[in-house]
Amino acid sequence: MNRIFSLIACLSLTACASQTAGVVDRMTHDPNSTNTETILHVWSWNFNTIAENMKQIADAGFTMLQTSPVNACFSPEGGNIRIYDEKEGNWYHYYQPVDWTIGNNILGTEDEMAVMLDSARKYDIRVLVDVLPNHTAFDIDLVTDSFYEAVGGRDKMFHTNGLEGIQDYNDRRQCTLQGVGGLPDVNTENPLFQKYYMEFVNKLIRMGVRGFRYDTAKHIGVHSDPLDEEAGVKENDFWDVATGRKKVLGVSLAIPYDSLFVYGEVLQDRNVPEEEYAGYFGQTASSYGHVLREALTKRSAKNMDLVSWYHRAAPEYLTTWVESHDTYCNANESAGLTDGQIRMGWVFLAARQNGTPLFYSRPMNSTRDNYWGDNLLGARGNDEFFHPEVVAVNNFRKQMDGQAEDIVMSADGEVLVVNRGDKGLAAVNLALEVKTAELPTGLPDGEYADIVYKQTFSVENGVLKGIMQPETSYIIVKK
Repeated sequence: MNRIFSLIACLSLTACASQTAGVVDRMTHDPNSTNTETILHVWSWNFNTIAENMKQIADAGFTMLQTSPVNACFSPEGGNIRIYDEKEGNWYHYYQPVDWTIGNNILGTEDEMAVMLDSARKYDIRVLVDVLPNHTAFDIDLVTDSFYEAVGGRDKMFHTNGLEGIQDYNDRRQCTLQGVGGLPDVNTENPLFQKYYMEFVNKLIRMGVRGFRYDTAKHIGVHSDPLDEEAGVKENDFWDVATGRKKVLGVSLAIPYDSLFVYGEVLQDRNVPEEEYAGYFGQTASSYGHVLREALTKRSAKNMDLVSWYHRAAPEYLTTWVESHDTYCNANESAGLTDGQIRMGWVFLAARQNGTPLFYSRPMNSTRDNYWGDNLLGARGNDEFFHPEVVAVNNFRKQMDGQAEDIVMSADGEVLVVNRGDKGLAAVNLALEVKTAELPTGLPDGEYADIVYKQTFSVENGVLKGIMQPETSYIIVKK
């Protein structure tokens, strides 16, 4: 038997942490706190679709949802219909801003967004919006005249070398002052741009948005990063403005920053100043996602460490995932994993104390031979977000508030158990064959039935015993 032991805890969204002058310490782990939140990434769903499914999202136990970008974006004639198609549009079009106004022909209008937000309030779901101030559309002629005018003209929109693509992503000058994937790099230190962007953010907040995911966040500089001196930049202060630490031309964040859930897409690599970014927001645990997917692919975690979060920041401030829209769409890194494998990973991840897990909604009717499924932008994703095992672990996560985790696995690494104190556990069989569980647990001795399948398990002398079906998870809560 191979036993992995951990008493790592994490923080709820309202968790306490040491603060100095309004700055949260996101580097020091608090072992006495737990997270309970979960995010459903309603990727490519439009506002009407989200609103129509809000009750099901709430019933599935999710506490937050994350939309795709809501800003005006590249909209070619006859495009923005398909998720991936040479003629009828591609999912990444809404990652090409042409203005910071609300509404596009993928997600819908500002009025439709308002209706969606009203529905979210009714079901007590917090709405996060994916924002991307780092760049514009590839074709800078498509950026609106009003946007250019607002930032002081076209020559003020981009960094000095902003139209040049990054060659070395580990070079912080290139990383923060040149284009990601060829997308023109915005001069985010331009006060006029900051003002215009913050007016957009504040309008979203007034509408009811209560959080943001910052796309390509590691490509917007922090104070230690190189300055674009040719553009007259004196300070890399975008994050100070975006997080409400300072005003820009009389405009500041509309509500206290600590009332928002904000995380940045800071994909892990060499030379990334994670500690500085931690001073502003939570970050993505991209390395952990890679390790978890490796275990799912092998259907075994033998000789693998699934306890460590592989990040310098405190785990209570990490946003975690089994897969993201990028790992699914960009080179289809995770798209080959079956829905069942993703679900097993989700149960394991959501059962843990640490981080805030995000569930990516795959396209409706997608298969491992047809990643795009029905291939319709705006449509609801597949049924996996309300699979009984997903619902069970989402609710389990809330019930386990305050309970320390203890992760154990079988000698072959195919059965994983996340114990949560003496109150409950989640058990996952990664294998494609029936397995017999015989692993330590904190549950009191006795007979138990799991929440979803009513499968019987016993605990004798602190050891969980039971039969586990292939690629199946079980949630057990103390009576």
